[in-house]
Amino acid sequence: MLITSISGIRGTIGGPAGEGLTPLDIVKFGTGYAQWIQERSGKNQPTVVIGRDARLSGQMVRDCLVGTLNAMGVHVIDLGLSTTPTVELAVPAEQADGGIILTASHNPKQWNALKLLDHTGEFLSSKDGERVLELSNGKPVFAEVEYIGTVQQRSDWMQKHVGHAMELDLVDAARVRDRRFKVAVDAVNSTGGLIIPMLLEAMGCEVVRVHCDATGHFAHNPEPLPAHLTDLCEAVVEHQCDLGISVDPDVDRLAFVCEDGSWFGEEYTLVAVADYVLSHTPGNTVSNMSSTRALRQVTERHGGSYTASAVGEVNVVAAIKETNAIIGGEGNGGIIYPASHCGRDAVVGTALFLTQLAMFGEPVSALRAGYPNWFMSKDKLELPPVDVDAALKALVASHPEAEVNTVDGVKFDLEEGWVHLRKSNTEPIIRVYSEAESAEAAGHLATRFKTELISLLAALGN
Repeated sequence: MLITSISGIRGTIGGPAGEGLTPLDIVKFGTGYAQWIQERSGKNQPTVVIGRDARLSGQMVRDCLVGTLNAMGVHVIDLGLSTTPTVELAVPAEQADGGIILTASHNPKQWNALKLLDHTGEFLSSKDGERVLELSNGKPVFAEVEYIGTVQQRSDWMQKHVGHAMELDLVDAARVRDRRFKVAVDAVNSTGGLIIPMLLEAMGCEVVRVHCDATGHFAHNPEPLPAHLTDLCEAVVEHQCDLGISVDPDVDRLAFVCEDGSWFGEEYTLVAVADYVLSHTPGNTVSNMSSTRALRQVTERHGGSYTASAVGEVNVVAAIKETNAIIGGEGNGGIIYPASHCGRDAVVGTALFLTQLAMFGEPVSALRAGYPNWFMSKDKLELPPVDVDAALKALVASHPEAEVNTVDGVKFDLEEGWVHLRKSNTEPIIRVYSEAESAEAAGHLATRFKTELISLLAALGN
C-alpha cells in the first residue's frame, strides 16, 4: 500500500514493486523533492536536514534517500535517530533549504514514510506537495560527478531540542525540579525513549522507563490510545508515579496517564496545555474539526476566539497563522505552540504541562477534573473501492436535522453531539469520530452513522 497526501509519501515496506514504499519509490520521490528544493531555492546544491524514528526499515530508507539526494547534488545534514519536531526545529536553525523526516508516525512497524518540510521547517502546502509529485513523475537530471552532494552527521540536535523547550518563557524548570516528579514514560521503543527521559531528567524528574529502548521493535500498537497503554497505566500505579507520559514513534503526539492509572484523555492534552498558556498569554486557539469542543469552552473562558480547521497539521498551522492564535493543535495529542515553532511537538508540550502541574500543586486527576467533561468515540472502517464521496453526500441528504460542515469530509452537528466522517490522509480507512455527553452516547452516535454509511457504500458497490 502506497499513499501520497499532505502528510507525506507513506507506504508499507516489503513486497512487489508498486505495492508499497519500495527503494524505487524512495528514489522517485527523493528526486522530485530535490528538484522542488532546487527550483524553490534557486540553488543547484541546496541543503536538506533529515532524521528518522527508530522503526526497523529506517536505516534502509535513510540510505536510499541520502544516496538519491546526493546524486541530485543536494547536501544532507543527517541527524540520525531523531524526532519529527527536532527536525522541524533544525531546518531553520541550520539555515537549510528543507527537511525530510523518515517516519510513519503512529502507523505499525511495517510502514514508513517521507514527511517533507520547506525551509521554515513546516510541512509543504498542498500546492507545493502537488509540485513535488509532478516533478517525481518526470525525468530527473542527476548531478555531474564533481557536484555530488555531501553528508554531514549530527548527533546533538535532540539535546538542542531539550534546551530549546526548557528556555521557553512559559517553562519554569526550577519550579518543576522543586516538585521532584516521578514520571513513567512509554515511548513504544522508538526515539521518544531517548528524548523524553532526557527532558524529564534535565527538569529534575525521576523516570520510570516503559518500552524506551530505541530498537524499532514496537512493544504494542504505536498509536497512543488507552487500549495500547495498559503497561504504562500499570507502571504508574506500581511505581507510585505522579503521572505517565506516552508518545508515538516520532514524538509529535502526547498523551498522559493520571497518578491513579486512569486515562487523562489524549483530547485533553491540548485542552490542558492551552488552558495554561492562555492563563499567561490570552489569545486565540485552533484545533481540527475532529477535536473536542472542550477547547472552545476553555478558550472562551479566557476571552479568546476558537477556530476549527480541516484535519491535517498543515491546515491547523495555516489557521493558526490566519487567526494569530497563541496555541493550537489536534485532539490526537498534538501540541502546536507558535512561540516555539509551528509543528506538533511532544517535547515542548511535556515541558509546558510539567510547569502547569508544578504550579497547580495538586494531582493530575484533579487537574483533569477541572475541565468540561466530553466523551469521544473514535472508530473507523476500511476504505472500499467505491465512490465514498457519493455515499457521504447521500448520508447528508438523509439528515436534514443536522448542521453540516463539509470543509473536510462531513461533520454533522446535532443536538446530542457531533459526528465527523472523513477519509484518512495516512491510512486506507474512513475515520468516524463522534462526541457526546457520555461515552455510551458518543459510541451510539458513531455506530448509528457508521452503520448508515456502510449501507450506502454497499448499495454503491452493487
